[in-house]
Amino acid sequence: MDESELIAAAQRGQTDAFNELVLHYQSQVYNLAYRIMGDPAAAADATQEAFISAYQSLDRFRGGSFKSYLMRIVANQCYDELRRYKRQPTTSFEAFGDVDEEANPALINGDEGPESHLQRQQMSHVIQRGINTLPADQRITLVLADVQGMAYKEIADATDVALGTVKSRLARARAKLRDYLRQETELLPAKYRLEGESTV
Repeated sequence: MDESELIAAAQRGQTDAFNELVLHYQSQVYNLAYRIMGDPAAAADATQEAFISAYQSLDRFRGGSFKSYLMRIVANQCYDELRRYKRQPTTSFEAFGDVDEEANPALINGDEGPESHLQRQQMSHVIQRGINTLPADQRITLVLADVQGMAYKEIADATDVALGTVKSRLARARAKLRDYLRQETELLPAKYRLEGESTV
């Protein structure tokens, strides 16, 4: 079955059809949650809650991009969690040392050597620390655009804000992240270090 048929079947109560949708999107949903929350356990919880919420509200899905529908749910789930704690999550650099790559297949790259793998991990850790410094709305917008590769319109739909708001949030988030990376140059692998006024 194609995606629309799976959705229709899931709306009729066929859990196997919904499970197929989960399998298709779980890596993308987890990756978004992980980048927003900055913590594997919190991301796993948000992913699980997002799929439960998606299933419970599936009868209200009226077409369009199912990916945007899921991303909106998980982004809202993460945003609610961040607001609940009334603080940005603080995860130490060392805490990222042993990332469970089986829990996040998107982190695996079988074509790179050990040195490249280590450098990529170091760069990912520094970027994640920078993302964690952003306000929740900018963080979510940045992750949807630059990690998930979603278009402005998709992000606007997923976050339920105007297109202009998406653009301004993204511009501010990128500027703050760029400034953060410039300040943290010594933590970056040599090939990733910014030169002069070059951009990220």
